Amino acid sequence: MLVKSPEKVTIGMIGGTGVYDPEVFTEIKEFKIYTPFGAPSDKVMIGTLKNRRVAFIPRHGRAHSYPPHLVNYRANIWALKSLGVKRLITVSAVGSLQDEIKPGDLFIPDQAFDWTRSRKRTFFEEGTVAHVSVAEPFCPDLSNFIASKAKALKLPYHHKGTLITIEGPQFSTKAESRFYRSQGFHIIGMTLHPEVYLAREAQLCFTNVSMITDYDVYAEKPVSHEEVQKTMGENLGKVKKLLNEVIPNMSETQDKCNCDKALEGAV
Repeated sequence: MLVKSPEKVTIGMIGGTGVYDPEVFTEIKEFKIYTPFGAPSDKVMIGTLKNRRVAFIPRHGRAHSYPPHLVNYRANIWALKSLGVKRLITVSAVGSLQDEIKPGDLFIPDQAFDWTRSRKRTFFEEGTVAHVSVAEPFCPDLSNFIASKAKALKLPYHHKGTLITIEGPQFSTKAESRFYRSQGFHIIGMTLHPEVYLAREAQLCFTNVSMITDYDVYAEKPVSHEEVQKTMGENLGKVKKLLNEVIPNMSETQDKCNCDKALEGAV
């Protein structure tokens, strides 16, 4: 149902490849949001998960219309912020750069490395100078909480490590993949940046749950499309199980971190 007047919510979610609809939600309403940076990837869907209202945007659109390098990241984050979102969980499909991180695992990173080239990575345009710290790019309180729930549910997960974002839409060459691995990076994807930077500028508590679909090409372990789809389906089941436990029990406030103070002294 599309309605005109958006309601205010404090919890947001951005779904990546394979996560196009908030299937775990009920009482869903859709809102067309306008931002100074253009249209978000899709209408914002607000639904209920047990006792919580959550705003959801499919990062690539419900028809997977936008490749990673053409997603309007600024509009997505701005739209969620305008609805009152304070805490944002994002879901991504990624590849593994380390043997011990296996397809089918979940990964909650605590560091990020930007290898993109052409993306708009700030809300601040000409006339305003802002140097925002992203030394710790993810909200430690929110990330630790999600990791504790993954552990309690006995899901295969890894907590803490670095997600490198490449420009895409092509995957890495073998030489590139081996280089990223040699730098100690743990997982590789195409969408964390500039999302993580923009969330910090918007003073949101931000975290990411990555679904490992396969080993990156460094491993020289050919993976079929069917295998990736099978792993993706299994991962989606784990993410839904995790979100069912996380969202109804997570704090909606920012009193255990400094994410809401990111702009203090920065502008």
